[in-house]
Amino acid sequence: MRQILPYPLLSLGMLILWLLLQQSLGLGQILLGSVVALFAGRALAALQPEQPRIRRPFKIIHLMGLVAVDVLWSNLAVARIVLQGRHRKQTAGFLLLPLELRDRSALAILACIITATPGSAWLEYDAVRGTVLIHVLDLVDDQEWIDTIKHRYERLLLEIFQ
Repeated sequence: MRQILPYPLLSLGMLILWLLLQQSLGLGQILLGSVVALFAGRALAALQPEQPRIRRPFKIIHLMGLVAVDVLWSNLAVARIVLQGRHRKQTAGFLLLPLELRDRSALAILACIITATPGSAWLEYDAVRGTVLIHVLDLVDDQEWIDTIKHRYERLLLEIFQ
């Protein structure tokens, strides 16, 4: 069974997503979505990703809450910047952030958090130096951004994965 369906939750999620994206629900869409989900799971198995080791799973809920609140506040901050338009001094810039994280899964989650938060984007990760280049829409204080990411996200991800 593992050879046919190596990642059953991924395949089920893909099927649900496929069906949610369809305008009409019929047997043909269910069958086509099942085929797509099956091949997606098998394609991921061919990549042979390493299994993440989660040390403290309950910290994930805390991290999700922090991210939800930060995304909400960032949306409001970006809306204020957009609405002010040209009447506002531009403070966009780049930030080089040193990281202690080395776990690939934790780095991927941090990249998703930073990029999903309006006003910031993960641009480049240097594994040799352990740094990430981030673009920030409203960069007033570099150290404040570094402290925020390290203390709010990286600390929790280190507890969860390492």
